[in-house]
Amino acid sequence: MPNKENVVTRGASGPDGTGAAEPRDIRIRVNGSWCSFRLEPDLSASTTLSYLLREKLGFTGLKVACDEGACGACTVIEDGKAVLSCMVLAVEADGHDITTIEGLPKDDPVVEAFAEQSEPGYGTAMQCGYCTPGFVMTTRALLNANPTPTLAEVKDALSGNICRCGCYAGIAQAALRASAKIAARRSA
Repeated sequence: MPNKENVVTRGASGPDGTGAAEPRDIRIRVNGSWCSFRLEPDLSASTTLSYLLREKLGFTGLKVACDEGACGACTVIEDGKAVLSCMVLAVEADGHDITTIEGLPKDDPVVEAFAEQSEPGYGTAMQCGYCTPGFVMTTRALLNANPTPTLAEVKDALSGNICRCGCYAGIAQAALRASAKIAARRSA
């Protein structure tokens, strides 16, 4: 379990170059808990959010495949929107609310829909599973903003994510199934 109040210090130079600057505190709310950091060589200004989440906090559900914003495997939700954590600096996440796949409840309709998806004609929503966390988080953000998307809207929202196994039809069906599950839970 990650240390939720991980505080790191930095010996930074002040405006006068004397090294007497106040260390910069960074606070990020991750999966509902505030985490505090100070800049230091192991949490530098160029540390990515994906590195911080995976390597410093232990949230390994997000995957870093391309590390250049091209595949979507590292997608997390920041303040309700899907973001590529490999393209966000940790310092940019200061004061923001981040949700990783570990922060979703086990009975989240999106998680359930992806796990259940194996309809004939559409196939599975996950084969090797490496891309799955990114697709789940992108779908969760989409359904937060638009609980009843069309197939075209699902495809558009998921277009930044890559599945090397080619499970796109099953993934789109899982997103639509999650939408139906959310609607059913609201009406129950």
